[in-house]
Amino acid sequence: MNAAPSSTWFTTGPHWGWFIALYFFFGGLAGGSYFLAALIDLFGRREDRPLAHIGYYIAFPCVALSGLLLTVDLGKPMRFWHMLIESNTYRPMFKYWSPMSIGSWVLLAFGFFTLASFLGALAEDDRIPWPAFRKLRAPAAPGLVVELLGGISGFYVASYTGVLLAVTNRPIWSDTPLLGMLFVVSAASTSAALMTLLAHRSALTLPGLADLRRMETWVIALELLVFIAVVASLGRVLSAWLNVWGLLLLIVVALGMIAPLFLSWRRSPIRDVSMSTTAILVLIAGFLLRVVIVFSSEGV
Repeated sequence: MNAAPSSTWFTTGPHWGWFIALYFFFGGLAGGSYFLAALIDLFGRREDRPLAHIGYYIAFPCVALSGLLLTVDLGKPMRFWHMLIESNTYRPMFKYWSPMSIGSWVLLAFGFFTLASFLGALAEDDRIPWPAFRKLRAPAAPGLVVELLGGISGFYVASYTGVLLAVTNRPIWSDTPLLGMLFVVSAASTSAALMTLLAHRSALTLPGLADLRRMETWVIALELLVFIAVVASLGRVLSAWLNVWGLLLLIVVALGMIAPLFLSWRRSPIRDVSMSTTAILVLIAGFLLRVVIVFSSEGV
């Protein structure tokens, strides 16, 4: 279905597929989980450190998988290398005006930070026989530096894919300035949901888990408000979603935002079931949201 008439000249669609949709989803989980884990480490209670470990255990595999998905989607692995190094001069390829160039470098740096914190968490949990890696965890000085810089880069990774879409001349993507905000809020909700789910499945009873659960609820509410703002900002272009993609978006809102809010705020005698159900719904909706945004522009 064609969108409303526009004076904007649109580029040819990038023909992104499932690899990119998955890359956006796992990248958001990596950035959001690391950012939340760093907040717990830097400003939370010491007894909540196992909860931060869960965030680091999520972040490193997810960012590694994101890099693999991006590389596979490019078709030729050397193309990703060329985003970092000039092929003829072998000098660093950095374009400060390009979100894609900045994002490539931040993603690379973030990978090192997630690996460092991943190893630090393993050492602190006595899962690897190298206690020296414990210095990569706060409050040790190296750990403070890693987690501070990693938290900042994690926040960027969680949001930059939405910003990248917003600066791409394609219908829907370039018609709202709020995709970056939507992606970062969605990353926060899905990451909090996954951390809560894994902590619950691990039978962890930590003071910070209740705080994380409350934060998840408020972030979902904020995500709903940001989504409404995105829809309002599209104006006449919203007609591009009067199809199966729009129907899927309604399912995302109903199952991934409204239903979790209802389950979180009602007084239920079976809180464990509500917690798991809410987390699963949020994760599914977070993935479907990226699927709709990526694929719906291709068909316009």
